[in-house]
Amino acid sequence: MISSPIAAMFARRNIHYGWVVVAVTFLTMLVTAGAVGAPGVLILPLQQEFGWKTSEISSALAIRLLLFGLMGPFAAALMNRYGVRRMALSALALIAAGLLLSLAMTRIWQLILLWGIVVGFGTGLTALVLGATVATRWFSERRGLVIGLLTASSATGQLVFLPILASLTEQVGWRPAVALICGLLALAALLVFALMRDRPSDLGLVAYGEKQSTSIQPSPSGSISPITALRDAARTREFWVLFSTFFICGASTNGLIQTHFVSLCSDYGLAAVGAASVLAMMGLFDFFGTVGSGWLSDRYDNRWLLFWYYGLRGLSLLYLPFTDFSFYGLSLFAVFYGLDWIATVPPTVKLTAMKFGRERANLVFGWVFAGHQLGAAAAAFGGGLSRTTLDTYLPAFFAAGGLCLIAASLVLTLTTGTEKQATVAAAPARS
Repeated sequence: MISSPIAAMFARRNIHYGWVVVAVTFLTMLVTAGAVGAPGVLILPLQQEFGWKTSEISSALAIRLLLFGLMGPFAAALMNRYGVRRMALSALALIAAGLLLSLAMTRIWQLILLWGIVVGFGTGLTALVLGATVATRWFSERRGLVIGLLTASSATGQLVFLPILASLTEQVGWRPAVALICGLLALAALLVFALMRDRPSDLGLVAYGEKQSTSIQPSPSGSISPITALRDAARTREFWVLFSTFFICGASTNGLIQTHFVSLCSDYGLAAVGAASVLAMMGLFDFFGTVGSGWLSDRYDNRWLLFWYYGLRGLSLLYLPFTDFSFYGLSLFAVFYGLDWIATVPPTVKLTAMKFGRERANLVFGWVFAGHQLGAAAAAFGGGLSRTTLDTYLPAFFAAGGLCLIAASLVLTLTTGTEKQATVAAAPARS
């Protein structure tokens, strides 16, 4: 029997409440991703107002990206222990506090503390682990599609807000742009408080695609610590392949393009609003590319999907310096690269579940995602260092393209398996 009037209302319309949770999670990840991506258009205004160097600002952004990833496995454990709803609210409040306090900053150490550490911790409490947790708990069928939708919200949110933020920054300054993000965070928090639920069993439901049972037990993964999950996973070659390829994924996406693309275009005479519009175009095509990747991951060999994703991304990055940064060349790059922006996530999540079992999927993926953000942090700092010392970003982009071609080869070394086999093979849980 459904124990919630809200869930009952949707049930009368033949809508599983899991789709409501997906919608709220989608908005939450969209807005928090906007907070992650916003500094990409604020580097130049901060330089102009405070005189900070690109490498100094990039160090704060690198810390933010690093914490965004390193918090992943611990965020998964906290969600398992305290609930998705409570952790999402805590994350939104922490991000908003860091951004609001930054409106009064005047020193570089304040930027590092607020945008690097506080916002890094807050965004890390959600990250992609939130989407993986919701998809695993609420969906038995169409899980790949749901992962694709939620992943698309995260990646797209890092891009679609940029033209608005760039326009606001250009017209009235960077502070109103930050205040806009804070308002959207407050809206997301209200919806999470009103509609988010931790598990189907909280409403007397089962996961989408499962038959009704008389006893619905919570996942035992709450008793598994992140360190235990890492220790067991690190004994396998598959974990290190997934970790390494996701390191390259982060280095070639939000660490490089999201952080430095606007400044790169500025070096070639393209205004910030125009460059941000190209990023927004990438976000639009990324949405369709990542949702499509989720659909494909339910039907085809995930290793070969990753092979094509990494290979084509590498070629697009190697092509970027030869676009002459014209409207036609950048538009072609935006379409091609955008479709592949973060399409790697659904196959990577599914491979993680197959290798390490459903109960540990979000914990192990949290560590794999930490690799993603280590790569992002390295690229964010490396890109800024290249611009400061060599007076050009291009070496960083060529390096990222070459790494993607290496990742395409690495994923083919993974073996196939099933989620059931992986669960049986997983080491026993230890507290």
